[in-house]
Amino acid sequence: MIEFRSSSSKLRHQVFVEVAKAAFDAENVIEALEEIPYHLTPTEEPRYRESIYRERAIASERVRLAVGMSLRPQDSPAPLTSGFDEEKISEKYYEPPLMQVIPSACDRCEEDKFEVSNLCRKCIARYCVHACPVHAVSVKEDRYAVIDQTKCIHCGKCRAACPYEAIIHKVRPCAANCGVDAIASDKLGRAQIDPEKCVACGQCMVHCPFGAIVDKSQIFQLIYAIKANEELIAEVAPSVVGQFGQNVTLGKLFSALKALGFTESYEVAAGADIGAQAEAKKYAEEVATGKQPFLLTSCCPSWIMVAEREFPGLSKGISTTLTPMVTTARLIKSSHPTAKVVFIGPCAAKKLEAKSERVRSDVDFVITFEELLAIFEAKGIQPETFEDVPAGDATAAGRGYGASGGVAAAIGACLKEISPETELKVDRAEGLFECRKLLRLAKFGKREGYLLEGMGCPGGCVGGAGVNLPVGKGTDALKKFTDATEKKTPN
Repeated sequence: MIEFRSSSSKLRHQVFVEVAKAAFDAENVIEALEEIPYHLTPTEEPRYRESIYRERAIASERVRLAVGMSLRPQDSPAPLTSGFDEEKISEKYYEPPLMQVIPSACDRCEEDKFEVSNLCRKCIARYCVHACPVHAVSVKEDRYAVIDQTKCIHCGKCRAACPYEAIIHKVRPCAANCGVDAIASDKLGRAQIDPEKCVACGQCMVHCPFGAIVDKSQIFQLIYAIKANEELIAEVAPSVVGQFGQNVTLGKLFSALKALGFTESYEVAAGADIGAQAEAKKYAEEVATGKQPFLLTSCCPSWIMVAEREFPGLSKGISTTLTPMVTTARLIKSSHPTAKVVFIGPCAAKKLEAKSERVRSDVDFVITFEELLAIFEAKGIQPETFEDVPAGDATAAGRGYGASGGVAAAIGACLKEISPETELKVDRAEGLFECRKLLRLAKFGKREGYLLEGMGCPGGCVGGAGVNLPVGKGTDALKKFTDATEKKTPN
């Protein structure tokens, strides 16, 4: 039983389920999609918004994005399924932008503002007034303190000085959790994502309290491929453990995928094993000998996009090793050249990686654990009820890639086998704020001789935008799985 992290994640799940049901079963798909907003708000009582009309309008945009379409224009009429004919195919790559703000869903949160609340006690000490370096805080007679927003420089000293914690800091949650400063405001005060800065980590989507930020999905096209009986092979990311229920083993999940229509399933951890060996060799031969100043791990696409965009001078230090997703996909296609490979993982950024020119021929679909859960529900598939079949022979090293620190640990384990006399120096970061700090240190020569592991999401892949479990539970489940893995390192 999956416990949803919030009401907005539960709503996302319901939208995916309804879209999947329409793709699988509807005789008239357009009609079925048009009805979904009414299934989500079936009565005259709104569930989340002030009116059923706004609620259904927002749901319509959610449906479009779940089908893989972009948002409708705000200045001209268009039905929910406008442009749908282009989506009724079994193969379609994501079209940018991947992350989109639904304008009618955004609550126009204030970006950065300090404000005095009614907790103010009108004290005579007036610490807040004296702490402000620009004299933006004042008190008139015995009234509450007031902050002049035209003078405020957002330093927070007034807030720190108040003994009653009466001063609050208002922030836009999506922007506060965007590690690359890609979110600003449009002319109406709504959140707006800069596609030139966005690296599709999805943390804005996870943290928006109004569910106003949504990414595009390929579930509709995948279901069409399933219905066409195409040869589909799944590659499942290491962080999958526990994502479909406490009792759902990897073997049970593979059986459930077969029942869904997949020909075979493989562990992406197998590709991680190969990558760990390659990067250990690279470190021993290039970094430890001083030929290369440092080595940046390559498996997280958001981390790599930040490095390439903001720190182009570090590009020579980025590992050329293929990501585990791509390595595994190429292994699959070497023996199944006509198959379509479906990456199943926790990551929104993998959707962009898969559409890049160098990867398009390897990975045909990317869906998240969240999306797969909805497909299972639409088909009435309960993975915990399936047979626990043998499921791959990846090592603990490769399987550990799913959590922060796991990549460096795997490379370190392989280095001991390849070059036991070589000492591994590691620094790592999780979350894009910390990743950027680490890259700055490297830029200024503070990380010479290091392996630098970057994970765009807090906790690593287990904290991705498309997971079903809270980060802590995902981390614990993965650790338990890797600890129980008999083979610790690849050979």
